[in-house]
Amino acid sequence: MRGMKHFILIACLALPLPALSQEEGDLEEGFSLMEEGAKLLFRGLMSEMEPAIEDFAGLAQELEPALELLATEMGPALMELMQTLDSVRYYERPEILPNGDIIIRRSPDAPEFAPRKDGDIIDL
Repeated sequence: MRGMKHFILIACLALPLPALSQEEGDLEEGFSLMEEGAKLLFRGLMSEMEPAIEDFAGLAQELEPALELLATEMGPALMELMQTLDSVRYYERPEILPNGDIIIRRSPDAPEFAPRKDGDIIDL
């Protein structure tokens, strides 16, 4: 990755130089050289990033079933919880007890709890 940073720096410094030293007739050639340099730069970047992109695609495929399960099974329960709470910012981090129960305590400095009425907008 360090070599790639050096390559980018050299490319950025070297690409504009041909255009500066060209006369009007040769200016187009300078721009085409810059364009070609930019293409080489982006090809290099893409070849460096390709393994990371492939790894990310593989991870997304692995996580897809778990995310679908989360959405179908936990989604309705989370929506019900969000409808019950007046605002998430008034609650502390959930605590998991040794028996597996999860407790969500209200922060001591939170205002008095006001139950949500149907149709109220959720305040995150």
